[in-house]
Amino acid sequence: MTRVKPSSAILLTMKNILKEFKEFAVKGDMIDISVGIVIGAAFNDVVNVIVTEIILPPISFLTDGINLENRALILRPAGSIDGRLPLEDIAIGYGKMLEVSIDFLIIGMVVFTVIKAMNILRRKKDKDCEHEEKTPKNIKLMEKTVELLEEQNRLLQEKSQKSPKTISKK
Repeated sequence: MTRVKPSSAILLTMKNILKEFKEFAVKGDMIDISVGIVIGAAFNDVVNVIVTEIILPPISFLTDGINLENRALILRPAGSIDGRLPLEDIAIGYGKMLEVSIDFLIIGMVVFTVIKAMNILRRKKDKDCEHEEKTPKNIKLMEKTVELLEEQNRLLQEKSQKSPKTISKK
């Protein structure tokens, strides 16, 4: 076996690729996406517990434990051809789709409710942050005094520039 040495062009290309990947991975967007995925996975567990442990038990109680998963529209029942080959049912299984659709609606409503509550809290926090602090009366009076002194100085400067300078002779 002969060993092939990588050419400098290949090494340079690999270095460039690694450099580009490093720039890509360190970008703020990439880190934000990673954090979002981790939080989303944790949030998924929270939603699943809310749905399976809080929402579904009352629904199961109200529907008397109806299982939709095995519901199907049978096109041809099971049987056999000339008593030799057993045939399975040919059916359209709509039950699982119904069950998954109901689960999706429940999960969607739970997520919507949680996000709506979070948005209400965020708006309340933003509203508290936007609340402008009232300036104390003594600070307002000091600001007004400074403005009046500045105006007085300006008037005095204008007056001194307009009046002729007299030279006193002794």
